[in-house]
Amino acid sequence: MLKKTEVAGLKKKEKDKVKEPAKKIVEPVNLYLKNLEDRTKRLTMASTSINGAKLSKDGEKLYFLAKYDKGYDLWVTTLRTNESKVLAKLDAQDGGIEMTPDGKTLFVLANGNIMKVSAEDGKVTPVVINSDMQLNAMGEREYILDHAWKQVKKKFFDPNLQGVDWDYYHTNYKQFLPYITNDYDFQILLSEFLGELNASHTGGRYSPFFPNGDETAALGLIYDLTRKGNGLLVKEIIAGGPFDIADTKMKSDVIIDKIDGVAITADADWSGLLNHKAGQFTRISFHEVKGSGVYEEIIKPIRPRKESSALLYNRWVKLMEHLTDSLSGGKVGYVHVRGMDDPSFRVTFDKVLGKNSQKEALIVDSRFNGGGWLHDDLVTFLSGKLYFTLRPQGHITTGGEPLNKWSKPSCVLMSEGNYSDAFMFPYAYKELGIGKLVGMPVAGTGTAVWWEAQINNKIVFGIPMIGTYGAGETHATENHQLEPDIMVANEYNKILAGEDQQLIAAVKEMLKSVKGK
Repeated sequence: MLKKTEVAGLKKKEKDKVKEPAKKIVEPVNLYLKNLEDRTKRLTMASTSINGAKLSKDGEKLYFLAKYDKGYDLWVTTLRTNESKVLAKLDAQDGGIEMTPDGKTLFVLANGNIMKVSAEDGKVTPVVINSDMQLNAMGEREYILDHAWKQVKKKFFDPNLQGVDWDYYHTNYKQFLPYITNDYDFQILLSEFLGELNASHTGGRYSPFFPNGDETAALGLIYDLTRKGNGLLVKEIIAGGPFDIADTKMKSDVIIDKIDGVAITADADWSGLLNHKAGQFTRISFHEVKGSGVYEEIIKPIRPRKESSALLYNRWVKLMEHLTDSLSGGKVGYVHVRGMDDPSFRVTFDKVLGKNSQKEALIVDSRFNGGGWLHDDLVTFLSGKLYFTLRPQGHITTGGEPLNKWSKPSCVLMSEGNYSDAFMFPYAYKELGIGKLVGMPVAGTGTAVWWEAQINNKIVFGIPMIGTYGAGETHATENHQLEPDIMVANEYNKILAGEDQQLIAAVKEMLKSVKGK
């Protein structure tokens, strides 16, 4: 017979045995990794700028910050169905995204604010932070100056720093730091220090942000500012502006008397009447000079940058196109390359092979171009050689293959305002012997830059990290002045009168090539 102690021991063993959890069998995961390059798939509904992405723990959903409209919003895509939607409307200019370990919450940094977003329903909860920081501004500026000194040594395209005694200048400029009390002055000190390198693409920038700062809105009009007396004499309505509509009474040679009921007088600055008025309904009162009409119209003024960089730019391009067409009798085409970027190339490609495809020669205007990285695309596009003509039955065509390049004569306009890749493009154009350069000399600024934001992210400085060298050359194109084949300076007064001497010279040169065919 079993003793009581033995019986109790058996019961305990049975009890312990029941408590043991069943072992979970984990099936092995066999990933099929062959031909991955042929199995790629777009995860977002369209190409756009994306600023951070996170995948859910189960791999079913992709969360990402995407800019499809004005700013970045938090989107979610269900990967099996490819259904996409906005999870949280943010309209942020920048941002970042992190996911909690359980995958239920996303923390989003947008416009300097932190918010908690539910991964399930997109509920946004602001994360309030209340803290104090003792800022040693003088120490911070000293750190940035020292950092710039070290970074230049490591990253500047010329290891010899173009013969500059960099340590000497560091010591020399550093002694002024105790007398710098604000970032405006520090930016100048930093720029002067980096300027000793005698190189492009460098210097310090200070960009403070004033969300409620003064801004004079624009009406999309050109005025006669030489006129004395009360009111504003309108000379032109700019295409695309607030008054470029069918039912307006606004026209040239009317006088604007009031803005929102406040009279425009000769002894006061009228621009203050448009402060903070961009996008706001504004009442404009005006009367006819030659006639008796008196009117009031409600419009929404636009931001000054839109008027200058969009409306006035388009107006200038249309003027250049018109001048080229009239001076050449319709034989020469014109295109302005605004920047060395993808949007500018698309415009160039469209205009050259669209409205200018039947022209006999082409003027490529690169003046006032600030750079980017497009030189090879442009010289390749402009160096086409005709190898086929296309002739349907009973027709003789003037064109042929290649259909995606310009294969007729061209020239490049350039000016003192060309910078960076707008130097490299005409340099390459000339080296390849595609055509002639017309205009004024361009300073050698053929480097690629790395702009670095500092611990104070309102301060940025640049380091030209990559230099360009001509084929077989040992000296960089940096500081190499590019000379035009035909030098022409534009006179200020003639520009004001609507005459462009450089464009005229380019048209004459292209007409020579047309006649010589």
